[in-house]
Amino acid sequence: MNRVTIKPAIIAGSGLLSMPGLVIDDTLLVDTRWGQPSGPVYCGRLRGVEVLFIARHGDTHAIAPHKVNYRANIAALKQVGATHLLAFNAVGGICADCDVGSLIVADQIIDYTWGREQTYYDGEEGRVEHIDFTSPYDEALRQVLITAADSAGVTIISQGVYGATQGPRLESAAEITRMERDGCDIVGMTGMPEVALAREKMLPYASLSLVVNPAAGKASGPIGMAEIEQVIVERIPVVCDILSHACALVSEQARAS
Repeated sequence: MNRVTIKPAIIAGSGLLSMPGLVIDDTLLVDTRWGQPSGPVYCGRLRGVEVLFIARHGDTHAIAPHKVNYRANIAALKQVGATHLLAFNAVGGICADCDVGSLIVADQIIDYTWGREQTYYDGEEGRVEHIDFTSPYDEALRQVLITAADSAGVTIISQGVYGATQGPRLESAAEITRMERDGCDIVGMTGMPEVALAREKMLPYASLSLVVNPAAGKASGPIGMAEIEQVIVERIPVVCDILSHACALVSEQARAS
């Protein structure tokens, strides 16, 4: 019996333009029917595990959240053999537990974006599909991230609601107050439609979010970019360690099944 080749893919967000320890074997320039992805898909080995890597905002972080071609990114990863998608998101903290530097593996999402290409089923193929989105994130892959964090000795928040906003501006204090009433724990700009598109392509998807700032109105003053950059510098090595462990766990679980 032929085993399916397992290829976890990392979708890297703000602050993660490259993956330390990733030995790149090939740089893939992929074209899709939905256009060009944000940049090359890098194929390599991370701790001996074959992985794929793409920078969501491009290799120079030049693509704004609302301009990312999410459909092309997910389709490109699927075309080159990705079997699991591990996303990284930099977010603002809304709930009291989501302090700066915290890591969260969200289990729910609320979409506040608009005007983005949200689906592959837009009628152009002569059909429309309505995916079940009750649990947006793949539970088995969420548990992989949680286990990976434990293996790395890192404390994380194992559930939460991600509020996806349009960007690229940050939110007003009133908008954050509304989102808090809605039940959001963290706020970011790239969670949707990425997770929904992964579901449409039947790719297990889970996200590791790093709180890089208090959301608007949750701190004593304005949100400073210098402080955000400092948090990223300090915590990205921890993020990379968790993602590396997660890729290894995905591979191990596949071999054991």
